[in-house]
Amino acid sequence: MPVPYIRHAALDDEETLGRLDRATWSTLHSVQPPPRPPYPPFYTERFGPRDHLVAELGGEVVGYLRLGFPTSLACNAHVRQIQGLAVSDGARGAGVGRELVRAAVREAARLGARRLTLRVLGHNTAARKLYESEGFVVEGVLPEEFLLDGEYVDDVFMGRAL
Repeated sequence: MPVPYIRHAALDDEETLGRLDRATWSTLHSVQPPPRPPYPPFYTERFGPRDHLVAELGGEVVGYLRLGFPTSLACNAHVRQIQGLAVSDGARGAGVGRELVRAAVREAARLGARRLTLRVLGHNTAARKLYESEGFVVEGVLPEEFLLDGEYVDDVFMGRAL
C-alpha cells in the first residue's frame, strides 16, 4: 500500500478541501449542521492554507488536518490544537489519518509548541484509538455535551507533550 504524501496546503487547494470537507461531514465527528449551499469559503480569516496539512495518494488530495491555536491568549501560545481532520471514504484504512497526525506532531514541534491537544466526540471510537496510538491521552471529558441525532455525546479532550 502506498504511503500518503503530506504537504502544506496551498491557496489553490481551497475548492478541493471544501469539497472533501463537505463529502466527509458526519455526526460522528461534527457538531455543526450538515453543509448546505451556498457553501462558505474553506479558508477563513482565522484558518488559511498555512494552517492546513494535506494528504495525497497517487497525486489526489484524500485528506487534511487543520492545526491552530486553542485560544488567542499569549499565555497559551505554546500549545497547538488539531481543529479538524478529514479523510475521504476511499482512502480510509490507508494510513492517511495516522500520517496526518504524525505530521501535525512534527509541525507543532517545529513551530515551538510544547503540547498538542484536540477534542474528539466520545462515540468516535476509531479516531480515539488512532489518537491514543499516537501518544494522546484523555485529559478531560464533558459528559453529554452535545445532542446529535437524538443522542447525547461526550466531548473528549485529549493531549500529548511534544
